[in-house]
Amino acid sequence: MASFIRKEIPEWMRERFSINQRFLVLCVVAGILCGLAAVVFHLTIETIFEGLWHLAEGSSPAQFIALMILAPTIGGLLVGWITTRYAPEAVGSGIPQTKMAYYNRGGHVRSYIGLARLALASFYIGLGNSLGREGPTVHISAAIASRLGRWGFRDAARIQSMMPVGVAAGIAAAFNAPLSALTFVFEELLDNFSMKSLGGMVFAVVIAAALSRSILGEDPILATKIQTEFTTSPWMLISLPLGLACGLFGHLFTTSTLQLRKTFRKQSLLPRWIQPAIGGFSCGLIGLAAYYLTRQYGNARHSVFSIGYDSLEAAFQNNLILPILVILFVCKMAAVILNYASGGSGGLFSPTLFLGGILGAIAGVLLTQASADVAWLPALPADHSAVGGCVLLGMGAMFAAVIGCPFTSLLIIFEMTGNYDLILPLMAGNVVAWQISKRLRPIAIYDALLLQDGINIRSLPAYRGAQDYRALPVQSIMTTDVFYLASNLTCGEARAIAREESHLFHAYPVLDSEQRLHGVVTRHDLREQAEDMLLSELIAKQDVLSVTASTSIQKAAQALIRHDYQQVPVVSPSDKQKLVGWLTSNDIARQQNAMGD
Repeated sequence: MASFIRKEIPEWMRERFSINQRFLVLCVVAGILCGLAAVVFHLTIETIFEGLWHLAEGSSPAQFIALMILAPTIGGLLVGWITTRYAPEAVGSGIPQTKMAYYNRGGHVRSYIGLARLALASFYIGLGNSLGREGPTVHISAAIASRLGRWGFRDAARIQSMMPVGVAAGIAAAFNAPLSALTFVFEELLDNFSMKSLGGMVFAVVIAAALSRSILGEDPILATKIQTEFTTSPWMLISLPLGLACGLFGHLFTTSTLQLRKTFRKQSLLPRWIQPAIGGFSCGLIGLAAYYLTRQYGNARHSVFSIGYDSLEAAFQNNLILPILVILFVCKMAAVILNYASGGSGGLFSPTLFLGGILGAIAGVLLTQASADVAWLPALPADHSAVGGCVLLGMGAMFAAVIGCPFTSLLIIFEMTGNYDLILPLMAGNVVAWQISKRLRPIAIYDALLLQDGINIRSLPAYRGAQDYRALPVQSIMTTDVFYLASNLTCGEARAIAREESHLFHAYPVLDSEQRLHGVVTRHDLREQAEDMLLSELIAKQDVLSVTASTSIQKAAQALIRHDYQQVPVVSPSDKQKLVGWLTSNDIARQQNAMGD
């Protein structure tokens, strides 16, 4: 930690300001700088992409196609080359990297990483790749706040406390949503509702949001507002199935992104630096396919490319017919997954809101048509407000399902639209989507991304604080990427597979063809039994000991000792045959040693 802290604080600051006064002054400065950085980032992306699109539209059809494929590919090559050699932290959205810096580096983010993130994400998204600007804004703002903290304080805790200030200021400026900025910091970064840094965050949020509004206007993201007064009862009935759909599609989006990212990282045929270019090339093809497929219904312009809020605003006004909406939803999801999984530099906030809004618009169009034809359905307004209301509900529910911040998902939609009438249906849909997503995948997407990189935030001392490690859930230390054996293998085949893949563990979970847990087999059992014996026969009468992800480490350790086991499968609370993790006695011992250190 000491190497991260500036040794000398300017003399004039020590003489004129106390520590608390110095903190508030730096929060004000952070609000100004983070707000300006967010505005510069926003305008840079917009300028680059609008210039690219204007150039492409003025070209011949062949040149248009070549340019819109070549531009995102070049953006991917640029990101891949620089991140693999000079700035590996500039990959992805920046929020996982910010969490890692907060909990494992005392709030230290190198200044040049913030500059690299600003430049790379600007070109990557500006050249047409289908990711968002809000996550990188968080990372850029965290770098600014970290630099200010190291300049103004010697105390490690004060340096660390500047990072939430920068994150909140960045979100406030990027979304023009100051309340959502505060709740996001509590839900995602701090993971609790501690009052730490709250006063400074409020200062920074107000200043950053005011700067953003002054330069970009009162509605920098979605200018469309719905003025219709909504009746709560029918919209509650609409929000619940829409929340269910967003929860399921959100889980599909998250799972696909994580699995494809894992595939990209494991493959050895192509070097890491070229992978973002593959994502960019794929985005170009998908974006062009969407462009030409939707032109026959009315030009949806370039929504699969870059941010794509133009079509979202059109969906608010019910200006997009159903075929366009379906094409945009499918193509945007595919492009975002490929861009992010291949190692692009951009965030998931904007794509998540886009996908949720378009899914809501699809539901709105279908419901509007059905309400006119089916007598027992509640009548919906004939104007665009019915579809617009569904767009809002879809945006909030998808945000809650993918990002996993239910309070932020509620406030951010309210702040972006200024409409309070849908607050109760919005709450209902968001909670349904969030709970479904959480049940299907207990670990939120940013923590899951860190786990893929071998980093468990919950196991870091800075995250645990003064907690007794024995009371922590096993989820905080379990292995989530579990190597398992199929029940239809023979003992000989299982031994060969374990050797080939270098997974020589003490024991292995055994799953059937439907990925359901049926037992545990030890390496000793595999050696002692006949080679042609099926694993399903070996574990046929086994009484499986398991724990859930919320079981405390102490209770899990007691169970292992009581049964004289060295490992135990971790299962879903609602389904004892759904494997979600693997816990060993070594995991518990490492946690105990870490707390002792």
